[in-house]
Amino acid sequence: MNESSLRDAPALPERLAVAAILEKRPSTSRWAAAYWTATGVVVGGGEYSGVTLLHEQDGVQQYLYPGLSVSLYRDECESYYHNLQAPQPGCYIIANLADDGTPSPFLVTLCFDAANSYLQGSSEVYAVPIPPELYRWTEAFVLEHYAPEQKKKRRLTDFQHDHDRGH
Repeated sequence: MNESSLRDAPALPERLAVAAILEKRPSTSRWAAAYWTATGVVVGGGEYSGVTLLHEQDGVQQYLYPGLSVSLYRDECESYYHNLQAPQPGCYIIANLADDGTPSPFLVTLCFDAANSYLQGSSEVYAVPIPPELYRWTEAFVLEHYAPEQKKKRRLTDFQHDHDRGH
C-alpha cells in the first residue's frame, strides 16, 4: 500500500455495533436454576430491539442481546496487539448478574486488561472467539496506531577487563 492510498483510505470507525449471544442451560445443581455461558458476538444486531430468543432445543435456550458496541482506544493498543497475537484471540462480554443469576451484558471489549479489571470487580466476564470482522477492524486499528516496543540489546559488562585494570 503506498502513502497516497493510506491517506485516501476511509477513517476507521472507533466503535462498532455488536450483539452478544448467551446460552441458558438447565442446571443440575440445586443451588442454581440455570447455567449461563456466552457462545459468541456478532457484528450488527441492530435489527433487534430487545433480548431475543434465537433457538431452543432440549431445554437449552440461546438469546441475542443487541444494542452493545465495541470501542477501540489508542491507549489500549498494546492489549489489542497481544490479544490478536494469542493462539485464540478473544472477545470479552462483560455482564451484571441479577439475583437469580441471569446475566445482563453491558459491554463488549477486545482489551484483556479491561476485561481483567471487570473480573476483579463484581461483573461476570465471558470470553468468546473474536468474529472475523472484529479481528480485521482491530488489526487495522493496531497497525495504524501501535508500534511494538523494540527490545534493546544490553551491552555486557566485561568483568574480567575491569578486574585487570584494577577496578
